[in-house]
Amino acid sequence: MKRLFIDLEKLYSCEDTACTCECSYYYHPNNSGITRLREIAQFQHTCRRCEYAPCVTSCPKDALEKQPDGVIKRYSMRCISCKSCSLACPFGIIPSSTIPYIISECDVCIDRCDKEVPVCVKTCSIEGAVKFIDIEPSEKDDIYLIGKNIAVYAKPWKKYHP
Repeated sequence: MKRLFIDLEKLYSCEDTACTCECSYYYHPNNSGITRLREIAQFQHTCRRCEYAPCVTSCPKDALEKQPDGVIKRYSMRCISCKSCSLACPFGIIPSSTIPYIISECDVCIDRCDKEVPVCVKTCSIEGAVKFIDIEPSEKDDIYLIGKNIAVYAKPWKKYHP
């Protein structure tokens, strides 16, 4: 099945000002839906899931919540984009560029991808970071799904249990 594929490892090399990736989502003309997808993927797959989560406790508006499974969730309606969570994360998992004040959701070009390659794939300035390819999840290859239409390559952090 063809999916939007995001290589988080390549996107980590992206500087805030150097990275560009356009989006065709009609309702957000200045949209950067890829930013929201990066945030979700980082929280799900690379976050260290700290027992005492400094990112959560540093937020002055309670916009972050540690869910029962340990995954951090950001409530964008509460978030004021102060970047406290980014500064508080001891592992640098939350880049400040992925915590914008105005969130742009990605619709994964659901109604358009059977006719054309998504705009983000064609315009991403980092070669191979965003693709539209046939890909299946593979824990062995560090490829995980976000929903059914997005695959992400991420080196997950795994807690060592002796």
